[in-house]
Amino acid sequence: MKRYTFSVNIPYHIYLQHYSGAASSVLVHTDEGLRLQLPAVRLRPFLSQLGIKGRFRVVVSAENRFEKLEKIA
Repeated sequence: MKRYTFSVNIPYHIYLQHYSGAASSVLVHTDEGLRLQLPAVRLRPFLSQLGIKGRFRVVVSAENRFEKLEKIA
């Protein structure tokens, strides 16, 4: 398994545009400089009134298939 960490700061109204279909994915830059494209729906459990903000870790399989996303700070 591979793990990638990144920061996210998406205001509530911007995330709603992603989730409502204006854009179905979110592009993030990992701490290692890689670009990851995540389905916007994967971030929904972390949505608050302020939006989505914090540090996250995504875990993918050896085949680069999504395993889990967790908030770490």
